[in-house]
Amino acid sequence: MKAAVLHANDDIRYEEYPTPEISDEEVLVKVRASGVCGSDVPRVLNNGAHYYPIVLGHEFSGEIVERGKEVKSLNVGDRIAGVPLIPCFKCDDCQKGSYSLCKFYSFIGSRIQGSFAEYVKLPARNAIKFDAGLSFEQGALFEPSTVALHGLRHAGFRGGEDTAILGAGTIGLFTAQWAKIFGAKRVFVFDIDNDRLSLAKKMGADVVINTLEDGFKDRAEALTEDKGFGFVFETAGSDNTMKLSFEIAGNRSKLCFIGTPTRDLVFSPRLFENMHRKEFTLTGSWMSYSAPFPGAEWELTAHFFSTGALKYDEDMIYSKLPLSQAKRAFDYYKIPGKVKGKILLMNE
Repeated sequence: MKAAVLHANDDIRYEEYPTPEISDEEVLVKVRASGVCGSDVPRVLNNGAHYYPIVLGHEFSGEIVERGKEVKSLNVGDRIAGVPLIPCFKCDDCQKGSYSLCKFYSFIGSRIQGSFAEYVKLPARNAIKFDAGLSFEQGALFEPSTVALHGLRHAGFRGGEDTAILGAGTIGLFTAQWAKIFGAKRVFVFDIDNDRLSLAKKMGADVVINTLEDGFKDRAEALTEDKGFGFVFETAGSDNTMKLSFEIAGNRSKLCFIGTPTRDLVFSPRLFENMHRKEFTLTGSWMSYSAPFPGAEWELTAHFFSTGALKYDEDMIYSKLPLSQAKRAFDYYKIPGKVKGKILLMNE
């Protein structure tokens, strides 16, 4: 088969690669769409791969073309979204259902061959069947949707509260939608890009705020009657938004960092003291899994996509490129601020 193979830092080549052979409990999937995740960028451009050569890619959808003889729940021709985590299922964390915290896991697209290829194999339990009415583009967005929902669940989200989403990237847009689905009083989305904010509004956000505008904090305070937000979800991984979350949080609110920071984060004592004075709860969220594996995050994504309550919009996609142009996709990331939205690598 053909695959986009990473041979060294910034050296990704579209070339022949062995087609995977499945075991009795696995399925072989013809990849139709595969998203470039923010975590893939340092793997390609910043010496972040575990080893070379490797085929990356973990946000994907496709069709089952072969199933192992022990697989009964799936059929050839089924359209599926791929679940990339392969936990050990034996350690203490796995036994508690905390699969994201497994220390002995494998992962499609970072530790074993991923979806930047014509075919990928995976355990049958890692294939989430979705309705034929959904596009493969939607299927490739299951994984970021589940990351967003996992953050809400981990933070103990409940309806009836004003909720702030910091960052209008793919995960931020899904976080905003999940907050609406589960009953937020109002959803506020903060970002620095008006196009992304317009998209957030189009997809259901009640209020959008550009943090580059003068007086944006005063506006947020006025709209919440100086009470701040009951829930704050940081999805950008930016030091600015992580600090901002401490300022806009309400008393005894819940803050959740979903975004992954890429630089040192330094708080002034006065800013950090907000956590004490407001008695808010701060937590992080990692990946997207719960018991029974892979969890409600994946089941609910399939359900609410099928009902239309969880929305997909073409403007979420920055670019769709053939897999053969994988190098071009990563070259886009060399230009600061160029990529706004998801890049999908497509197979015919």
